[in-house]
Amino acid sequence: MATVNTVLGPVGADKLGKTLVHEHFVFGYAGFEGDTTLGEFDPEAALQTGIDVAEKLKVHGVKTVVDATTNECGRNPDLLRKIAEKTGLQIVCSTGYYYEGESAPAYFKFRAGLGDAETEVYQMFEKELTEGIGKTGIKAGVIKLASSKDVITDYEKMFFRAAAKVQKETGVTIITHTQEGTMGAEQAELLISAGADPSRILIGHMCGNTQLADHVRVLKTGVFVGFDRFGLEGVVGAPLDAVREAVLIGLMGTGYGKQILLSQDTVNFWLGRPLVLPPVVQQMLAQWHPTHIFEEVIPVLKKAGITDEQIDMLLIENPRRLFGD
Repeated sequence: MATVNTVLGPVGADKLGKTLVHEHFVFGYAGFEGDTTLGEFDPEAALQTGIDVAEKLKVHGVKTVVDATTNECGRNPDLLRKIAEKTGLQIVCSTGYYYEGESAPAYFKFRAGLGDAETEVYQMFEKELTEGIGKTGIKAGVIKLASSKDVITDYEKMFFRAAAKVQKETGVTIITHTQEGTMGAEQAELLISAGADPSRILIGHMCGNTQLADHVRVLKTGVFVGFDRFGLEGVVGAPLDAVREAVLIGLMGTGYGKQILLSQDTVNFWLGRPLVLPPVVQQMLAQWHPTHIFEEVIPVLKKAGITDEQIDMLLIENPRRLFGD
């Protein structure tokens, strides 16, 4: 059985237990670091928020969370380690960069003008997975990739190719962000053509796409797909949960249940100055919280005939297979 790097060290994939595969304990859009007047980071507040979230998840039996925060969006391995130490939650940290439109592309575009930036990205991934992130000694456990809506840009392809190379050498799991569920099949095909193992790939946010045919096209490549934005409704192109649930139930009914994983993509602590959301947006996001799947989504699935065994498959068996089998 393969092992998975957590912020407290490696664990067997068979020890992951109930797993949420795409969440964010902290997150900030690139550039938040410069907002020093009103956006100074409060480590104690972030830690307490993380502890509170972890304890709420543990009530529902969650044992592992994959923190999908990328390097330039505020990834904080030391904070994740403190949360894990204080709560016992197993947390997997990522290495990776976000999609071009919401990332920090100037750095690697500048590097590309000087030499082989793709090799530099490969070296970054490989070091953070095998030696550790910076001076923390904490090893990343997944590579996080992302692409834009309706296109994988040349900048983004550089990260995909580098990730496939590292995956061939290390067996690490790759998780992705699709913008509104587009380019899922293209992501899978790009990674596989570059040598990545489809059984170690999770194409994320496919629940942003309500077309069954698009899901089937992705699933036929042998990868996993993420229904991992539950609770995020009506913003950033996200459909309503009721539509997500209908697509998920349909896919399970056609035999694809073993390739689907669940999560919510929640941001528990925003970096930068505090967000002030308009009341209408607050109402739209009222269900976007870390325990939404367990309190609102699973009851709907069960009412539709999804069994406890199938729920365990989505939350326990499929993450184990993504990371281990």
